[in-house]
Amino acid sequence: MSRPFVTVSRSRSEAVQFRTILAATYPVFLVAAVLQRLRPGAAAPAGPRRSVFGEARAMALSAIPFAFMG
Repeated sequence: MSRPFVTVSRSRSEAVQFRTILAATYPVFLVAAVLQRLRPGAAAPAGPRRSVFGEARAMALSAIPFAFMG
């Protein structure tokens, strides 16, 4: 059986694409994180509270892999 061979240039290209999408979507998730904090009656997270920037990054990192599915 042959396995698909991923070249270094392809993986580097995917890494650049990932960082580009992260840079493009991070501001959107930052606004969403700020709005969540400002919303009255927002439920506090169960664990330790992250900064708004950390929350935005976590949201972006959890959503971006869906762009690479398929």
